[in-house]
Amino acid sequence: MIESFRVRIAIIMATLVVATIWILPNFVDLGEGWWFSRDKMVMGLDIQGGIHLVMGVDVDGVLRERNERLSRTIREDLVERGVRVESVSLLSGRPPQIQVVLSDAADFPLLEKYIADNYARELQILDRSATSMTLRQFEQNTREFQQQVLNQSIEVIRNRIDEFGVAEPVIAAQGRDRIVVQLPGIQDSARAKELINRAARLVFRIVSEDMDVNQLMALVNEVEEAGGFTLGQDDLRYQEYVARVNEALQGRIPEDTAIFFERAPNATSLEMGRIPLLLKMDQQLTGDMLTDARVSFTEFNQPAVTFRWGPEGRRLSGELTGANLGRQMAIVLDDVVVSAPVLRGRITDSGQITLGSRDYQQSLAEAHMIATTLRAGSLPANLEQLEERTVGPTLGADSIRKGSIAGMVGGVLVLIFMLIYYRTLGLIANIALILNLFFVMAILTSLGATLTLPGVAGLVLTIGMAVDANVIIFERIKEELRKGAGIQSAIRMGFGNAFSAIFDANITTVAVCIVLMYYGTGPVKGFAVTLTAGIVTSMFTALFVSRTIMEILVGRLGFKNLVPVNVNSAAVGR
Repeated sequence: MIESFRVRIAIIMATLVVATIWILPNFVDLGEGWWFSRDKMVMGLDIQGGIHLVMGVDVDGVLRERNERLSRTIREDLVERGVRVESVSLLSGRPPQIQVVLSDAADFPLLEKYIADNYARELQILDRSATSMTLRQFEQNTREFQQQVLNQSIEVIRNRIDEFGVAEPVIAAQGRDRIVVQLPGIQDSARAKELINRAARLVFRIVSEDMDVNQLMALVNEVEEAGGFTLGQDDLRYQEYVARVNEALQGRIPEDTAIFFERAPNATSLEMGRIPLLLKMDQQLTGDMLTDARVSFTEFNQPAVTFRWGPEGRRLSGELTGANLGRQMAIVLDDVVVSAPVLRGRITDSGQITLGSRDYQQSLAEAHMIATTLRAGSLPANLEQLEERTVGPTLGADSIRKGSIAGMVGGVLVLIFMLIYYRTLGLIANIALILNLFFVMAILTSLGATLTLPGVAGLVLTIGMAVDANVIIFERIKEELRKGAGIQSAIRMGFGNAFSAIFDANITTVAVCIVLMYYGTGPVKGFAVTLTAGIVTSMFTALFVSRTIMEILVGRLGFKNLVPVNVNSAAVGR
């Protein structure tokens, strides 16, 4: 614990200033000139209303479609190798089985070699005869693919919701084939459902070298200033923004090109930072020609993304990449440039996207994101709406009212109890409690956390727990006074002796909250985050603020009556 009075005063003042800056946007419109964050605390679905959807994902249909493509690929590859194939068919089952039948048993060794060389880790042989072989995906591969289908569906839905402009949507998997979507603040359910169910549009386009990034950024800034618009302003969505930029730049950029944007490396969204790229519109490949995309590793063990083309994609990819070696090829999902790798060689059957030299974990996360995006474009699962609930503003207002009443009643009862039982010490504890709530709100605002009804419950629980540390400290001080210690000595020893008990009690609660944040979803996480923030701030206000106020009253102002009258008066005077 910091003993220096001046250091503690400095820390408290700095914390108050920072917390005030963070919390101001919740109450005051600070305008565009405000240099600090303008983020406000986000209210959850159960408070401000919105839409709750449960979407069924056709995982089995996508799995069957994948095996159908695989069976066609196997047939084409075998024919190219001179193997006399009678049929390659898909059998019923879960997962489906692939049966390869040959016209001549003499070609069976060629079939075995082909499967061993290309699908040893993907397909297991269930049955074989002189002229046929029955194959099935390994169970582990099937489970991984099912998870990929869910992830890619979530990625596509998240892209739709980001375009809709919803703050802090909840999009999470539920079981093996369902996705829960919660859109706080949205009442237009028809528009939301249309946006979610729209198919992903993935294309590969060559990056034009006619203009560099600085020239493009200057043009974009110019048309934004002239047109009085920018991304996110007045609910201007990304695709509408791209259309307005390119319409304004007609005749100023090369023919058959258009500007699209990639998110800046350190930006959390396109609104926070974007990089313009000039793409050729007369040359492109579409994502429905892909058969697969997954994370791989380069020869230097750096994360990369490996993808495979189908029969039509092989030909078109070979022509496009062969004619543009050494240039960038942009991967564009719904007009957003996900990545723009340099073409190092002609890509026909498969290709690899390398991510350059950077932090390993960041590269691995980006590789997973790109692979998921590529699969989302090539393997969109059909979504079926299973459940819909619209939470209206009346229910939201009622939730806010009840939560506010609960918080106020609980807070007032705690304040009254502390004043009656501890008197002056209770007043100090109440000041610390008010500051504690102030700091909690500032932390939640800075984290961009979504406040739900369980979060409000966490706040109410924090009110009760916030005075616990003060009670322990006050009782320790009273014990020291009963032993005959002077008031200043009692304060110092009381705080010192109470620290270990306060720390041990709170660290166990924080450990439980961490488990809830890691394994929980949605409201459970909100409750854990709010409670954790309350525990941290309550320790700060009890150990720093309360002690500092007491030392000011006793050491600077000579105030001695800080304890109830039942404590030995002679001891207090020492």
